[in-house]
Amino acid sequence: MNLTDSKYDFALVREMLQTSDVVANFDFSQTKTIASLVLKAGRVFLTGEGSSRIFPAKNFIYNLLKSGLNINAATDGSFQAAEYDLSGWVVCGASNSGQTKEIVSLLKTLKDAGHKGLVGVTANAGTKIFDVTDETILLSCGKEDAVAATKSVVEQALVYQSILANIMNCPCMSKGKEAGQLMTQIMETEYDPSIVKALADAPVLYFAGRNTGVAEELTLKTNEITRKKSDFLEGTYLLHGVEEVMRAGETCVLIEPFESECQKINELIAGRAGVNVIAISSKDTIFPTIKIPSLCGYNNYFQLVAGWNLLVQTGVALGVNLDKPERARKVGNAFEG
Repeated sequence: MNLTDSKYDFALVREMLQTSDVVANFDFSQTKTIASLVLKAGRVFLTGEGSSRIFPAKNFIYNLLKSGLNINAATDGSFQAAEYDLSGWVVCGASNSGQTKEIVSLLKTLKDAGHKGLVGVTANAGTKIFDVTDETILLSCGKEDAVAATKSVVEQALVYQSILANIMNCPCMSKGKEAGQLMTQIMETEYDPSIVKALADAPVLYFAGRNTGVAEELTLKTNEITRKKSDFLEGTYLLHGVEEVMRAGETCVLIEPFESECQKINELIAGRAGVNVIAISSKDTIFPTIKIPSLCGYNNYFQLVAGWNLLVQTGVALGVNLDKPERARKVGNAFEG
């Protein structure tokens, strides 16, 4: 985005840019104890609501499954998780506010039942989540004024990813300063106006990609930032029937698309359905593409912030006040009592 003074007036944009420092200065050693708990238990359950779960939890699970470690991981919302037998699991709950009703209720129930290995992640000291966990990580990102969570989401994801990095002694995650610099470059890039227009003019936006939390999180951010309707299409769901209800003029954003499927997407979605298809990718594609760098351990983060930038430019093009949604709240469902 072209960071003029007027764009700096938006807290959302300032907080997105602060994410680079969060990444550059992140302390991976802070979860060594938690990593030992997870390794010993052999299972970890990651819960939260909205942005505190989508990318942080799914990015962790994706990287864990790629690693080949013999550790089970799962995620669901906290009310659904309350129906599960979580005995023997390390349970991590992320809540930016530290007072999200669903998470606090689950962790309190587990603690009252004598469950050990309860971990909290929050950006706010002295909040309820500290009372219902054995250990809580306090984020360094500071308070967010914008309703749409950004820098806290990335730091929550880094907390979870650091658990994995400590178990594996992963050298990739020593590249935080380089990653932070690259993220700044990504977020300061002004995109091709035709790409921004394709989103601004579309009545519905689709985000398609791996189940890493990136495309799904951008689907949520679309609602908060551009006020448009959106849908997340996991994996290759895009090629399995949804084209029946797609209409010309809608736009689909592919996140690091599977190369083997691009030609079919071009034929069915762009060609037959008339949908505008663009890509966010570290490689060239046959579609109009927002090209991003690649760095071991940080690729999903780069995809996410490129998507943020695209949504901000779209929101500005539409004249949206990025900091003042009409109905969305910073704390969606606060704990009382």
